[in-house]
Amino acid sequence: MKKLTLITLFFLVFGVSLLPAAPQAQTTLTTAQLEMEITRTIFLAPHFGVFDALFYKLDGQNVTLLGQVLLPITKEEVFRRVSKLSGVGQVTNNIEVLPLSSDDDLIRLRVYRRLFGTADLYRYALSPNPSIHIIVKGGHITLEGVVSNEGDSRIANMAVRQVAGKFSVTNNLKIEK
Repeated sequence: MKKLTLITLFFLVFGVSLLPAAPQAQTTLTTAQLEMEITRTIFLAPHFGVFDALFYKLDGQNVTLLGQVLLPITKEEVFRRVSKLSGVGQVTNNIEVLPLSSDDDLIRLRVYRRLFGTADLYRYALSPNPSIHIIVKGGHITLEGVVSNEGDSRIANMAVRQVAGKFSVTNNLKIEK
């Protein structure tokens, strides 16, 4: 009797898994879910890093990609990945590829060292994709991203203002809520 029960249980458990699956209804993502998927897709793009700043606008199902990146492949890859997301309609790629400049590269390095070498801010560089992004274009520095508090935003601003060779600093850091 025990053997028969075990065999019956086996077929019930594994037999059910062999039945054809019922057709799944097409699920529609809410706006919040779509925003989370787009954000996740951008941040997981393989070449997206600390010297890139990407944003998007969502109008219904249509997405407009915005921001600046160092590498053309980042622009192309983010566009390709967002276009493939379920629930996304038309994607407009307005991402700017920053011009090549050895002067800007030197400033990027100086800003990175100054910013993340600061005792209060080093923790922002610990993740694979820091929450502070550094954009340098023609000697003009823009900080984008999120910090924990107003004090960190001020410290970042002061640290970057000490970098030699820059023309201006714009602090667009947002405070985490």
